[in-house]
Amino acid sequence: MHISFVIPVVNERENVAQLHAEIVAAAKKIGKTYEIIFVDDGSTDGTQKEIQKLKPVRLLEMRRNFGQTAALDAGIKAAQGEFLVTLDGDLQNDPADVPAMLKMLQDEQLDVVCGWRFQRHDSFTKRFISAGARKFRGILVEDGIHDSGCTLRVYKKEAFDDLDLRGEMHRFIPAILKWRGFKIGEMKVNHRPRIHGRTKYDMKRTVKGFLDMLSLWFFRKYANRPLHFLGAVGLGCFALGVALGGYLAVGRLLGWFGLSQSIWPLTAVFLVLFGMQMFVSGLIMDLVMTSSRAKNYFTKKNS
Repeated sequence: MHISFVIPVVNERENVAQLHAEIVAAAKKIGKTYEIIFVDDGSTDGTQKEIQKLKPVRLLEMRRNFGQTAALDAGIKAAQGEFLVTLDGDLQNDPADVPAMLKMLQDEQLDVVCGWRFQRHDSFTKRFISAGARKFRGILVEDGIHDSGCTLRVYKKEAFDDLDLRGEMHRFIPAILKWRGFKIGEMKVNHRPRIHGRTKYDMKRTVKGFLDMLSLWFFRKYANRPLHFLGAVGLGCFALGVALGGYLAVGRLLGWFGLSQSIWPLTAVFLVLFGMQMFVSGLIMDLVMTSSRAKNYFTKKNS
């Protein structure tokens, strides 16, 4: 199998047939063997029945709605192609862009080509939130692409070896792969307005995405040596607690102030204990990471 198209869908009954036809047309233009994998993420509108009418197609059904990241992960793990193409199921991504993206990946010897929705057809609110998220992403994640929210991407299948997706991490796949040493490219793609169905994005997903961004920032900087972060915080709190306790003891002995009604002695004790706890936690996490089988390097496959 040369190419696997992976499309997570939820309640897209009116869109899947047209999307399937457009994918088949794009695949025929490429002229290689392909498979089309729809991952139904708990649809309740009969999307599964519409997909079952299509050929060729593989249908994976999630037992309930687990979210787009989980659906993508399931589809990617089931894919058999040398190259993976991921798309949204709402017809806003244009499969006609795939041949050019695949050509760019091969010509420039890249591992990933990300779509860039240069002219977006989304609501003002959605574009405003995306712009704010892009600013934070540039500071915390630094993936080097303009549009982390565009699902239209072409990957080499090997990019997902030893990679499990969770939370809302599908937005940050390029960042994770870049940190692992894969080469990332970007291409401007066509973005179309939604005609049928409703958007699945809401404030809840935005908050989850921001929390995942913070998690990835920590992972990038301290995953291999958590003691560097937790130990530094612990030592800082411990030193501050000792200094505060010493100052209070000297002040009390010299009669500068009384401490019977003061909260500061308790604060000093708390800082000392908290600092010790953070340092020990960092040491334990460091030992766990050292003894685990998680790799902190990745090698290229033989071509």
